[in-house]
Amino acid sequence: MTISLPRISVIGLGKLGAPMAAVLASKGFDVIGLDLNDKFVAAINKGLAPVQEPRLQECIDKGRSRLRATHSFEEAVLNSDITFIIVPTPSDKDRFFSNKYVLAAIRSIGQVLRAKNGRHVVVITSTVMPGSTGGEIQRELEEASGRKVGAEIGLAYNPEFIALGTVIRDMLRPDFILIGESDDSTGALIESIYKRSCDNDPLIRRMNFVNAELTKISVNTYVTTKISYANMLAEMCDHLPGADVDVVSVAVGSDTRVGSKYIKGAIGYGGPCFPRDNKAFAALGRKLGVRCDLAEATDLINDHQIERLVGAVQAHASPGAKVAVLGLSYKPDTQVVEESQGVALAGKLSEEGYVVNVYDPLAMEGAETVLSDRVIFANDASDALEDVQVAVLTTPWPQFKEPRLWARRPPEARLIIIDPWRVVEGSGLPASVSLVRMGYGATPKASDVVSLRRVLA
Repeated sequence: MTISLPRISVIGLGKLGAPMAAVLASKGFDVIGLDLNDKFVAAINKGLAPVQEPRLQECIDKGRSRLRATHSFEEAVLNSDITFIIVPTPSDKDRFFSNKYVLAAIRSIGQVLRAKNGRHVVVITSTVMPGSTGGEIQRELEEASGRKVGAEIGLAYNPEFIALGTVIRDMLRPDFILIGESDDSTGALIESIYKRSCDNDPLIRRMNFVNAELTKISVNTYVTTKISYANMLAEMCDHLPGADVDVVSVAVGSDTRVGSKYIKGAIGYGGPCFPRDNKAFAALGRKLGVRCDLAEATDLINDHQIERLVGAVQAHASPGAKVAVLGLSYKPDTQVVEESQGVALAGKLSEEGYVVNVYDPLAMEGAETVLSDRVIFANDASDALEDVQVAVLTTPWPQFKEPRLWARRPPEARLIIIDPWRVVEGSGLPASVSLVRMGYGATPKASDVVSLRRVLA
């Protein structure tokens, strides 16, 4: 017996939309993507990945016969049963997410639905503020379509919990699926799609719009709190002889009340989601008259991490010295530099008077638009290390861990590696290279123990 699958349209073929469309097509759904970017549409129709993301091309290849793209809302909506909207929701001056691109898409969809027979489901996958889906988004959809949400149109809020660099993996094996639904049949349809598209059997949490919207930003805000807590522990370990944040954090994460995910003291969080979600959560609290001191403290600790890295450089080299920053993407396996700690550090060191070499395997072009002529853009990691006194490893790309990278330096050329991720193996380094493992207090001397006892007394 042949199972009739819902036909799917995806509005937005960027960093998240293209992977969503490709994953769904690879799982047997007929998918039509829509984007206003000519290059994205052309790439999909040629069977090519429009953005850089691990395994994206693999999924496009697998679902090639079921995946196409268009510029036309009419073509996309009339040839699908359910539409996922995954367009940007940039932060405004008050730190709230702007729905202007979502509403523009809703208006175009609604106008097409006026001429379409049968029920259609519209799903908001973009992150929005609590109150948006059941508020201005629903009003715009009903006004544009001339129909009422419920019996005539399904509406849902269904955000993704993914990270750039692991988008495909996160979509195939999510921890849970979050669905804010206008009605039971809408939620059931979305649930059926995930039951087919996921490789695991994730928990599915269905609820009303506002609960789902609040859940989305609450998850991200809680994760940032764990990251800042781990970084606070790491800095504490910097000052405690014999302390090792990895030993401490593994033990702390062993308690099921805490959990091991994101308890890794290193550098601050960055990227397009965590920083802005945390700020939006705090802004919402202020608007509602709710104390959000915890979210604000999380941001303060995160902002402090650049000062901590600058201090580590200053401890080993004076302004005027040549230093290297290795890693400009906010995490490995992506070219995104938004809120990147490496970019921020390079800019700050330049301001402090250092000569800064930078390198990243993927993010050089994006970093150049931000840093411009304030730094020197190296051809590769070895070039970035030429004649530098200090190198800071800000993104743990695998190639930066290779002992061969550090062994290429002349024997007389001394170098300090500052490694907040503690991924470089000290045992394989040349004698001229010294390793500073942030989050790790040096082996205590007798005098250190006496001083520490005085501090704790």
